[in-house]
Amino acid sequence: MFKHEKKLLHKVRVEKPNPQYAVLMQEQLGGCNGELKAAMQYLSQSFRANDPVFKDLFLDIGTEELSHMEMVAETINLLNGGDVDYKKVGVGEIETMVTYGLNPALVNSSGNPWTADYVTVTGDLAADLLADIASEQRAKVVYEYLYRQIDDKYVKETIMFLLEREEAHNALFCEALNKITDDGSNKNFGMSEDSRLYFDLSKPGRYFDDPDPEAVKIDRKKKR
Repeated sequence: MFKHEKKLLHKVRVEKPNPQYAVLMQEQLGGCNGELKAAMQYLSQSFRANDPVFKDLFLDIGTEELSHMEMVAETINLLNGGDVDYKKVGVGEIETMVTYGLNPALVNSSGNPWTADYVTVTGDLAADLLADIASEQRAKVVYEYLYRQIDDKYVKETIMFLLEREEAHNALFCEALNKITDDGSNKNFGMSEDSRLYFDLSKPGRYFDDPDPEAVKIDRKKKR
């Protein structure tokens, strides 16, 4: 069961409408690294999780991603302003202007519709958590690119909040990954000699030693 709280997770404001920048924000609504993708990926992963610890993790973060989606949509609303005018968008996605009546649609910044192909679900905890870590990292990169391309202080506040929350999720997924060293695809990690070979096929020079595989350990608590 889900409940909707009418108050946004974080206040959303803009200094002034900016339909051209709203196009860019569409990427984090309906794009391959956006909030809808994250929400659907984590919620879908929860369906198969039997361990309540991991099930709750996927459900909690997936639900929060829905609130992020709501924030992004409201930001797009405010940036689009109140007038339907395709001329305000010089290049890129114009569907919100000419097809959706300014509704923040489930499309990316090029107008391509969201697809479940963006979602990674394998049923294997290690594989799913690694996919989640990568998803959060990619979402951070997109937010960082968005942050650089806007001067609106309120939009930058929203982006920074969302970026920091992605970092929090990343840390949680890394911590969870460290708890499953003997489960699923990690169960027999590095058991044969074939897993201990490194082929030095780039000449000249050797930069890596033959591997000595161990279970994945990622400490996101350390300051970078």
